[in-house]
Amino acid sequence: MDKSTANPTAGTLPPGALLERVRAQSPLVHCITNYVAMNFAANVLLAAGASPAMVHSEKETAEFAGISGALTINIGTLSDHWLTGMELAADAARAANKPWVLDPVAHHATSYRRNAIARLLALKPTVIRGNASEIIALDGGTSTASGVDARDSVELAAGAAVNVARKHATVVAVTGEADFVTDGHQSVRISGGSHYMPMVTAMGCALTGLVGAFAAVAPASPLDAAIAALACFAVAGEQAAVQAEGPGSFSWRFLDALAALTPQSLTGRQRLARA
Repeated sequence: MDKSTANPTAGTLPPGALLERVRAQSPLVHCITNYVAMNFAANVLLAAGASPAMVHSEKETAEFAGISGALTINIGTLSDHWLTGMELAADAARAANKPWVLDPVAHHATSYRRNAIARLLALKPTVIRGNASEIIALDGGTSTASGVDARDSVELAAGAAVNVARKHATVVAVTGEADFVTDGHQSVRISGGSHYMPMVTAMGCALTGLVGAFAAVAPASPLDAAIAALACFAVAGEQAAVQAEGPGSFSWRFLDALAALTPQSLTGRQRLARA
């Protein structure tokens, strides 16, 4: 089902055009992410042309969300004061009509996480980005995962993604061996990337941040924004893998490939298919 084309769904904002916007506008992206992901996620955003800010204190998250182009929330290393900061930031982003992206890391693993994700979902995220196991669990299904890693296929999670998107009036991006993005009515599959990607810590967390960057420059088109961010990862991953000798060299080559992306190379290499 692979084919090189412009966005086959909404179509008004192709990935290449959105990449140009990110490069030109360098949107400020407020990232509340986990300790493991902060450095790599910040480098990914910088490589793509965005401006990251890792601000998580409850004393400033609301104010900072209001001045940012977009907010991203990742619950990887969760604690009470971080959760309070997340809720305050999401409330402020909504009040300022700024998009915000939720990464429900291992939300099904413990009762504490399940309660936290319910509170955050009530604040109506613009986009939810997760692996297949996380999205299946969000839909009330049973996942085979016991921690942060996916143990289910993206294909198996497609129906759950559509259900979650409709229930919460949001865009859902399921990432894995082939990505699936839906707003509950239109859906797209994105192929590409590399088998090294799951071997690099914080790759998915960094992608959540990049979705935020694209949403910041296309706040009225979150489906297009999510597709564009995932297409960038797919193409950069393919390019980085060509000379990579393992996950270590792939990691820095990925940053270089992401920084080297142009709208033309993205349009020529992206692989999007109507689902």
